[in-house]
Amino acid sequence: MARIGMRREKRIALIAHDQRKKDLIEWAAWNKESLKKHKLFATGTTGRIITEKLGLEVSSFQSGPLGGDSQIGSRIVEGAIDILIFFWDPLESQPHDPDIKALLRLAVLWNIPVACNRSSADFIFSSPLMNENYDRIISDYGEYSTKRKVDI
Repeated sequence: MARIGMRREKRIALIAHDQRKKDLIEWAAWNKESLKKHKLFATGTTGRIITEKLGLEVSSFQSGPLGGDSQIGSRIVEGAIDILIFFWDPLESQPHDPDIKALLRLAVLWNIPVACNRSSADFIFSSPLMNENYDRIISDYGEYSTKRKVDI
């Protein structure tokens, strides 16, 4: 087992599909003061809207369909994202569904908290751990990567 430290100032990725952007903006407005205490990242359109409507500083990546979900996934692997708030639309097929599945898989693999709706986001944000240092425990995948041999 390995531990990855999360500081009091969390690095939070915010993503919302088009039909869920209104929900995310309303949730972010309600939690604006809490969000100000953390470093925020987002996919392109979501980040732009949060900055314009709420005045929060957000580091934005590409739009999701243009690779933004994958960019956030790579930051998770690098240990640069602590929490994923991803209001996804379960009723709408997305052109980048494989990227979404990969992003959620990486979040689970690297043991970061994930909120997919307002209730789960509220539970994460109301946790006393949001304002404390915290060590995430992740499985040691070293054996997996050293045992995999590819014959070329």
